[in-house]
Amino acid sequence: MYDNSEVYELVLKAKNGDSEAKEKLLNYNSPLIKSVIKRYIDKGLEYDDLYQLGSLGFLKAINNFDESFGVKFSTYAVPMIAGEVKRFLRDNGIIKVSRSVKSLNMQISKFVSEFVNTHNTTPNIDVIASQFNITPQEVVFAMESSKKPLSLYTVVNEDDDSKNICLIDKVEADNIDNDMDLFLVYKEIKRLPKREQKIIMLRYFRDMTQKEIADELGVSQVQISRLENKIIKKLQDRVK
Repeated sequence: MYDNSEVYELVLKAKNGDSEAKEKLLNYNSPLIKSVIKRYIDKGLEYDDLYQLGSLGFLKAINNFDESFGVKFSTYAVPMIAGEVKRFLRDNGIIKVSRSVKSLNMQISKFVSEFVNTHNTTPNIDVIASQFNITPQEVVFAMESSKKPLSLYTVVNEDDDSKNICLIDKVEADNIDNDMDLFLVYKEIKRLPKREQKIIMLRYFRDMTQKEIADELGVSQVQISRLENKIIKKLQDRVK
């Protein structure tokens, strides 16, 4: 088992091209990689593929790690591993629909077609639910399962008189998974004043509460809250 100093030394060697050090880090942190990727087992990828993606994220963590921040390497590596898997699922992932749902969707489609021919009107959700003895929610789920998901970058406004707007522009920022943002702007964090760096590191890398940070810095929690919002806004503006 390696202590922090030994891990830092191996990371430094690996960053400088030492394949043996890189292999040691991968083997030693294999349980860590497995613990992260297990969250995504039901997302449509084989376990071996997930592990490969997790390992790729781990290697990126080695290349980007800066020990001057004073955090454990594993603390930095976890979101990098998860981020690699999430990016793949976002960009290349396929939403798999179970056979039972596909079968139900086909049966519903057939019933709707026959109903229209017989009654000259389309059956509503309640009629379909009653026909198949399922809930309205299950009807909607089955019928929606055949639709191709839209990319967040699909243009939804192509008016000549206005700027094209993508679907992502219409999504509230708070609804987007942002747990990797701080790592994507890692270089920008290093440009912050030391005090602001410390607040971000304590808050997001060491999982300290605003109250705990306030106590450590000798200020009020309200001040930390305001500073945190100010720092995050500054980082968001820099990476626009």
